[in-house]
Amino acid sequence: MELCAALWRMPRAFLYVRHVPVPHTPVRRTLLILLMLLFGPIAISAGRYWLGDRSVDWQMADRSSAGLLPPAAAHPEAVVRVFAARTVRWRGIFAVHSWIVVKPADASRYTRYDYTAWGEPIRVNGFAADGRWFGDLPQLIASADGAEAAEMIPKIQAAIKGYKLNAYGDYRAWPGPNSNTFVAAVLAAVPELSTTLPPTAIGKDYPWNGDWIGPTGSGTGIRATLGGYLGLTLGWIEGIEVNIFGAVIGVDLRRPAIKLPGLGRIGVSAV
Repeated sequence: MELCAALWRMPRAFLYVRHVPVPHTPVRRTLLILLMLLFGPIAISAGRYWLGDRSVDWQMADRSSAGLLPPAAAHPEAVVRVFAARTVRWRGIFAVHSWIVVKPADASRYTRYDYTAWGEPIRVNGFAADGRWFGDLPQLIASADGAEAAEMIPKIQAAIKGYKLNAYGDYRAWPGPNSNTFVAAVLAAVPELSTTLPPTAIGKDYPWNGDWIGPTGSGTGIRATLGGYLGLTLGWIEGIEVNIFGAVIGVDLRRPAIKLPGLGRIGVSAV
């Protein structure tokens, strides 16, 4: 009874202290915004996936030409193209697969370079040059034609030949090295292409050359990465990007756009 009486005499504010609202500090507010930017776009991308047509077996999915390239014989000029498309099955919620296509002047066919999880990682002409990636329509990332492309092709071929992560078993879907790591390494050999992979190209920030800090692929900025798990990129071509376990949040000031995980680039086209 004495204890009950003592509790009754306590100030009411003390008794109900746990109900006092916690103020929204700047740190907490920033953390909430960051979590929303990370998980909100991914949730939207997941909704698109689950509401889309998932009835097609990925092994039977369309990999035919999307008609994005003219017939090689009818286009004598040199060509360089970089494409990306949503990757297979549920992984497409988060990531794209990218590849490179080249054609020297007067060549009778295009040559496509992929980096895949099966067989020898660097695959040459394993698919149609502008083929759908297991049903998904490719997106053009970068292009060059004529004399400009002709100067780039030897550099691209040398970068592919010198790519060190080319042994069976080197491929890792996350955080890399994967197809996007391979393409990022090749693009670094041709900064005059003035391009960067989309934010959904998970693996592009993996340190393929072993350097955790160095210039961006375009040569217009600086990039720091912790094994592809965490990273920060500041560049005129790349914009500002923060990599958190492969999910990229950023902005492009040169061609105004925001970059979000799962959804990719939203704004002015980068091409």
